[in-house]
Amino acid sequence: MERFTIDHDGVTIAVSRGGRGQPLVLCPGLSSTQADLDELSTLLRRDHDVVTFDFRGHGLASAADDYTFEAFFSDLSAVLARVDLPAPPVLVGYSLGADLAVRYAAEHPGAVDRLVLVDGANPIPEPFLTEADLPAFRAMWTVMAAANEPRRGTKRQVLLTGPEILALNVEIDEYRARILGLYQEIDRPIDLIMATSMAGDGDDELVVRANRNWRAGVERLTRARPDVTVSWLAADHLLVFSHAREIARLVASPAPTA
Repeated sequence: MERFTIDHDGVTIAVSRGGRGQPLVLCPGLSSTQADLDELSTLLRRDHDVVTFDFRGHGLASAADDYTFEAFFSDLSAVLARVDLPAPPVLVGYSLGADLAVRYAAEHPGAVDRLVLVDGANPIPEPFLTEADLPAFRAMWTVMAAANEPRRGTKRQVLLTGPEILALNVEIDEYRARILGLYQEIDRPIDLIMATSMAGDGDDELVVRANRNWRAGVERLTRARPDVTVSWLAADHLLVFSHAREIARLVASPAPTA
C-alpha cells in the first residue's frame, strides 16, 4: 500500500493506493471514511489498482471551513488530477460520492472508463427533504454528529456538525433535481447498485415515502438512459458495509442491462 497526501484549497486529503490491474478510484460518501470502506477496497484490489481517499473533515484528512457540495467536488477533482494513473479509471462512488462522480464524468469526457454508482446520484422525482421533514432530519443529524465525537482524532473521525450535514443534504436534493441532464452528457458505461430499502424497513410514513421515491428515481433514470444497468441489493443505505462482497462482485462483473 502506498499512502500520501494531496494539499489543495487549504486542506490536506489523505490518499491510499494499492492492488494490481485496471485503475479504480473509490469515492466515499458523506460520513464514511477510507477506514470504514476497508473491506470493500480490499476486495476491489484483487482485480484493480485501487485509489481511495478521505474527504475534508473525514478520517485522516484535515478539517475545513467549507463543507459544501462544491468543496467536496473539489476534493475529488484534486485527487483525480494529481494521482498518476496509466489509463482512465473505473470511478466508483458511494452515496454523495456517486453524485460527485456523475458530475465529474459529465464535465470531463473520456476521463473515466466506467461509472459504478452505489446508492446515490438518483434523479428522484421528489425532494428527499421536504419542509415538513426538516425538523426530524435536523434532530437526527444532530444526534449523529454527537455520536461521532468519540471518534475524533481517529482514522474514522467525521468532523461535520449536524447543521453542516443538513445543509449539505439540502444541496444534494437541489443537485439531484437536475442530475438527469448530466447523465445525458456521459458516454461511458454506467452501473447502478442500489438498496431496496434505502431508508430502512418499517411502515413509518417517512420511510415508506423515501423508499418509494428512491425506486421512482431509478425508474426515471432507466427510462431516459435504458443502457444503464441496475442491480438491487436487499439492504439499506449502509450496503457498502453489509454487502461489500456483493458490491465487489458487481464491480468486477456488471449486471446485464435490464
